[in-house]
Amino acid sequence: MAEKSLEVKNLRISFRTNNGKVQAVRDISFDMERGRTLAIVGESGSGKSVTSRAIMGILAGNGIVEGGEILYDGKDLLKITEDEMYKIRGDKIAMIFQDPLSSLNPIVKIGKQITEAMLLKSKASRKESRKEFNAMLELIRKNMAAATGDEAKANEMVQTFDKFCTEGNRMENRYNDSVNAAETVRESVEDFLFRASKKVKLDVKAALNGYAAHLKKIDDPFFTHNYKDRLSAAAEELKRVVGDYRKNAAELPQSIVTALNNLENLLSEMCAQLRPDFFRIGFYALRNPNEDLTGRDIAELNGSCLVYLDNNFMKEFLVLLGKAVSHSNKVSNDKKKAMLGKLSDADKYFAGDFEERAAVKYANELADGVEDTIDRMEIKKDSAAYTFRSRILNAVEKYFEAVKLNPKEEARFEKQTKKRERLVERGKNVEWKVTPKVIYDLDERRGDILKVINGLAQHYQALLNGQNILIASQRSVEIIDYMKEKASKVAYKVTPAMAKEKAIKLMEEVGISEPRMRFYQYPFEFSGGMRQRIVIAIALSADPEILICDEPTTALDVTIQAQILELINRLKVERNLSVIFITHDLGVVANMADDIAVMYAGKIVEYGTAEDIFYDPRHPYTWALLSSMPDLDTQEKLDAIPGTPPNMIYPPVGDAFADRNKYAMEIDFELQPPMFQVSETHKAATWLLHPDAPKVEVPKMITDRIARMKKAGGAQ
Repeated sequence: MAEKSLEVKNLRISFRTNNGKVQAVRDISFDMERGRTLAIVGESGSGKSVTSRAIMGILAGNGIVEGGEILYDGKDLLKITEDEMYKIRGDKIAMIFQDPLSSLNPIVKIGKQITEAMLLKSKASRKESRKEFNAMLELIRKNMAAATGDEAKANEMVQTFDKFCTEGNRMENRYNDSVNAAETVRESVEDFLFRASKKVKLDVKAALNGYAAHLKKIDDPFFTHNYKDRLSAAAEELKRVVGDYRKNAAELPQSIVTALNNLENLLSEMCAQLRPDFFRIGFYALRNPNEDLTGRDIAELNGSCLVYLDNNFMKEFLVLLGKAVSHSNKVSNDKKKAMLGKLSDADKYFAGDFEERAAVKYANELADGVEDTIDRMEIKKDSAAYTFRSRILNAVEKYFEAVKLNPKEEARFEKQTKKRERLVERGKNVEWKVTPKVIYDLDERRGDILKVINGLAQHYQALLNGQNILIASQRSVEIIDYMKEKASKVAYKVTPAMAKEKAIKLMEEVGISEPRMRFYQYPFEFSGGMRQRIVIAIALSADPEILICDEPTTALDVTIQAQILELINRLKVERNLSVIFITHDLGVVANMADDIAVMYAGKIVEYGTAEDIFYDPRHPYTWALLSSMPDLDTQEKLDAIPGTPPNMIYPPVGDAFADRNKYAMEIDFELQPPMFQVSETHKAATWLLHPDAPKVEVPKMITDRIARMKKAGGAQ
């Protein structure tokens, strides 16, 4: 089964306006899979951009989340605090907007705008990693003791693990300090030579003396053990050639250029050398404190320390960890079984009459029980359980909000209506209209509560029926990898020099020429396409898992559009990104989307793979989008979609596209169509797919276009 990176469930969003409440997103659901691109396509006002902004937590102030969930890493992004969202927005989930200038500060140089987020996030990441490492270590200790019945052994094993990770961190910190110093000098030398080639005035003697001084900070023996003599020789060479410089000379003497090139090559070679595995070496050093390891070949040292770690600790630790994992899983499953009965009782409770204070208390007690069932040793969080409290409390709150607001809204509407009628009776010219009633359906709100409860019960039943089979050894390895990652992040500090170097590499990656020079320029010195590339570089600077692209090519000319689309596609593959691509033009995503959601009037009306949507479209709105999409081979006049989208203050009773749909039937004006399953990957909300519907042929323009696309793509 593909790994889900994001789940959107039954999302409903409205906006308050002076004329009434606009229903912008109406009960949409979709899953994002790791490494795939989902294109959300529709006209302006379809709700596609509102959906992306809800994921990022940047809805306008008048936005109202009526219901639904956006699940990511065990959190509902609609319910978490701004502080929690800060850790995700721009870091785990990044966004590219339509106008690049909206993301760039016009008076701050490009380089600073790319590096700023890296430096801000570094300290927070180290602190969070230490906290997560300690929390998992305590879970291992507790469950290992319970599984084996030997608390002393569990304490000993966990303390040993903690000690050698701490020792490895200490060694890695010192190593990283030397790497950072080497990167700083190397980057500075490269920058110096670049500026010298551009005839920029430089303080040559100060620069060379500074490099020589900085080389002394590169002192970690693991980093320098093969390079001590060459580093000393490089420092001496800098001192010697500095005397060759003559003030106001047109060019640098060749001796200085050669010395700096040699130094840059040396430092590049050092930074590219094989890194010691301090997780392994930390254990060996802890057990053999008097042995000097720094003179040994790194590859040989990594290998021998792995064997030593496995034989003297890790094999036994993994066996005990497997028992801890199995114990934690069994306890969790036993609690889930017991919880099924409580969820059944909760279903009956909320199906009857209930008072607000008692209902909130009951929901909190239920959530306490659900949270107690969570297997905290699972690396991949169970979103359904982790977010249950926020979902059930939100659903209860929405129910009682409707209970309180409906009478007030009825009274307000009646008062305004009577006032208007009185004025009209007096012969007054009344230009204002009565604001429509906003009445909430209490049965629907109660149904939302029951959906949360029944959804979790079904989820637990599926887990207990063996759909989530535990493989203790596999889970144990996942936990070790997780602990190694957290320990390494604790030791990883991002310096300004490191951030600058990464920014320059990102600029190269997104296709910015001469990035060292461009690093110091302002946004106005870039073209529109180049500014968008910079925005993409900023979005990638935190290595996000999900990239949202909101019409990123609309403001660009056709040639540049193609380049940006190709760039996003390449980055998705290279970085295994999940991409959400928002657009009004199906043609834009023809060669980059894996899956497509067609949106109209706040609803997804057709969903499928790119092949499904382009080769087998089923909804008349999708036909209309394809008919209005230009290509080089179409001879006929393109069809414009007739009419305009509906006023979403007063959503249509039936299919929202009915008024613009020449294939509409009577039922389309009376009842919203459900999603009909076309295939395992393809579904569409149109009554034309009902078994009793009349046969309607796909328009010839569409079938001709499909035939051409299949022929061009080599499809049969």
